[in-house]
Amino acid sequence: MAVKVRNVYKKGKGVAIGKRLKRDWQIYMFLLPTLLYFFIFCYIPMAGIQIAFKEFTPYMGMFRSPWVGMEQFKRFFDSYQFKTVITNTLKISLSNLVFGFPVPILLALMINQLNFTKLKKVLQTATYAPHFISIPAVVGMIVIMLSPGGLLYNLLNCVTNGKAGIPMGSEKWFCPIFVISEIWQHAGWDAIIYIATLTSVSPDLYEAAEIDGAGKLQKILYIDIPSILPTAVVLLIMNSGRIMSVGFEKVLLMQNPMNISASEIISTYVYKTGLIGMEYSYSAAIGLFNSIINLILILSVNGIAKRVGNVSLL
Repeated sequence: MAVKVRNVYKKGKGVAIGKRLKRDWQIYMFLLPTLLYFFIFCYIPMAGIQIAFKEFTPYMGMFRSPWVGMEQFKRFFDSYQFKTVITNTLKISLSNLVFGFPVPILLALMINQLNFTKLKKVLQTATYAPHFISIPAVVGMIVIMLSPGGLLYNLLNCVTNGKAGIPMGSEKWFCPIFVISEIWQHAGWDAIIYIATLTSVSPDLYEAAEIDGAGKLQKILYIDIPSILPTAVVLLIMNSGRIMSVGFEKVLLMQNPMNISASEIISTYVYKTGLIGMEYSYSAAIGLFNSIINLILILSVNGIAKRVGNVSLL
């Protein structure tokens, strides 16, 4: 009897889905291009993962190339570049996360506390405008300002009494330059989601706080921060899944022979070995290793956030 009930339920559920598809087919047609995009460019290419376990050659094709198992991964782990690219990737990415993640939150809190509407709009526009500057243009600005004779070059050498040298050719300056430029370019844009969250806070909470004699700092601590905390946790989880995926284009454009030991990361190494060196299987193995680490990180941080604060993506 239970089987019959289950079958009837499944049949009724299928009919309900069919009716919804027939009734709202225009809405599903709007979704179709997006679904096709992800299917064609994200799901179908996943079949190419098998290249990482083969000695791929173009003339033999993906399916006829000989199977070598974990040989490509062992080659990467035994490579003299393994420690360098992993260390540089973690250093740049974690520095960007530690120093860059709180800035949009602080910026959103500051803008939200402004009482002048026009000043608030001007400041918000000025902070997120750099996000629309292309990466080659940003790197060009960085190179010009940090080259001998540039504004920031002269300023740094004045502050450090000439010990800064040429920042773009220094290993120790590469990570700070990258992180600071990332914060300048994206902090305003990343703050928009926090500002949107703060605008949804009920004005009654602020009025009640004022009646109790709370100042601006107390409002921030007890109203604003708890309001944006779930959003911040979700964004932190998403950013943790990109720890091993530092911005490829910007790092590559900022590289030069003098700072290569501090700027060679996984993505640039994959580009050089895969496209320039034409070692397709080797680069595919490195990319797969990178993706697995990112997946483990995002699942781990998501699990911790779910247990500690009951906020998660899943």
